[in-house]
Amino acid sequence: MVKQVKHWFVARANASRWRPIHDWADGRNAQFKLTKDGQGFMIEQPKGLPGTLRIEWGPAQRGYIGGQELRMRCEMKLSSDLQLLVLCRELMETLEKAVFEAYTDTLKTRVDTDTPEEMRWLVMFPKYAPTSKLVLQRFGCVGVNKELTSAWIEGDLSETLAQSSQDLLPQGQPFVLMTMRGNVYLRTAMAEPDLAKIQPLVRLLEVACREAQRVNAKLADGGGWPTTTSVAWQSSRPE
Repeated sequence: MVKQVKHWFVARANASRWRPIHDWADGRNAQFKLTKDGQGFMIEQPKGLPGTLRIEWGPAQRGYIGGQELRMRCEMKLSSDLQLLVLCRELMETLEKAVFEAYTDTLKTRVDTDTPEEMRWLVMFPKYAPTSKLVLQRFGCVGVNKELTSAWIEGDLSETLAQSSQDLLPQGQPFVLMTMRGNVYLRTAMAEPDLAKIQPLVRLLEVACREAQRVNAKLADGGGWPTTTSVAWQSSRPE
């Protein structure tokens, strides 16, 4: 009973604190829901553009993000062959080291099954060097092949990433943007939910989605590419 009362007070306090985010979601015709413990939230926009949008804030689902995270998923119905990844350079270097150490261990089979895609792709797929010096300095890019990665990155997405690196995504902040299983995902560390940061991150995701749609159309015209088995919207930590 005491625990339930405590959860009620926490949920009520957070609902008040997060009211601006709630109102912003309402303005997008999206549904705002608190998690069961009242310490996180989820926003669902079934008729979002360019696809159904889901936003969550709460405990990180990836071990490489400490504390709380903001994660987004836009359902795009893209080709399953479209497997592309952008992440902050510091995180890329950390994950590359972790994957290398894991693959030289005796638990290689477990690494293959338990390691999240954003880690495995770093050793499976070729790297791509963006033409923007700022984007190249701040982000790492890999994809199923360099042609598709280039087609996705170069243009509006590169410009938006460069702008985001100035203040929205400070150096060293864990950040992942990827296309997989027909969807586009964004994941970043966020200690406290901040509408002033959530809004531009949603715009960044929307740019990535539009560029993915454009590349997907080219992919449909040019035939298929190699794929890997992928599971994106799951926790890499045991329950």
